[in-house]
Amino acid sequence: MGTRRKSRELTMQMLFQGDLGKQTPDEVRDLFWPSRDDVDAETRGFADDIYRVANARQPEIDELIESHAKNWRLERMAAVDRNLLRAAVAEMLAYPNTPAAIIINESLEIARRYAAPESVQFLNGVLDAIAHSLLKKRLG
Repeated sequence: MGTRRKSRELTMQMLFQGDLGKQTPDEVRDLFWPSRDDVDAETRGFADDIYRVANARQPEIDELIESHAKNWRLERMAAVDRNLLRAAVAEMLAYPNTPAAIIINESLEIARRYAAPESVQFLNGVLDAIAHSLLKKRLG
């Protein structure tokens, strides 16, 4: 698994942990990283960057997700799906030079490992719609 995919996976795991627990984002990080001494600095750094953006911009990210996930409220989505979406959208916002197709494809590969089989198409559709929306905003 590549460094970036591993970072994306770790980001989703931290977001998942924070979503289900009562810890602050800093507490999640403090609990999460000590058990992962096999993660190199580059992988951890990229994961931390996306995680920080996902938490700092969560209201904006959640609004984007809900506005593009027809008939789905965030709290009704599976926790893995919700946090994969948050991680991917955070990366799209923080790293606009990374092609959205790469972010989406990497997210779908992670989904194939952690989410229900039917989630992959759902995630693909929502992320594609969000990517088009963000591109349209950037191009004005």
